[in-house]
Amino acid sequence: MTNHYILSINPEAEYAWNRCVLSHPITAHRPEFAQVIAEAVGEEEGTYLVSVKIEVQILEKVLEEMDLAPVLPKHREVGHGRSPLAA
Repeated sequence: MTNHYILSINPEAEYAWNRCVLSHPITAHRPEFAQVIAEAVGEEEGTYLVSVKIEVQILEKVLEEMDLAPVLPKHREVGHGRSPLAA
């Protein structure tokens, strides 16, 4: 069973519960993993010993607006005439 979620990490968020958020990509619902595991088991009544393997594969990283501008190297302006690197 493969589920896709959006992980948002913001260490500077005002509240601790909002610093690391996992949500459904379409509904933005935050999953409760006990329910996700129960659905995988089949939700049949009983007590189960389960093994849960979490494998994370980053599919895409969304850049913030401020990060979209290309970072250009800084250059010194050199006046016309002889190059400062010439001997």
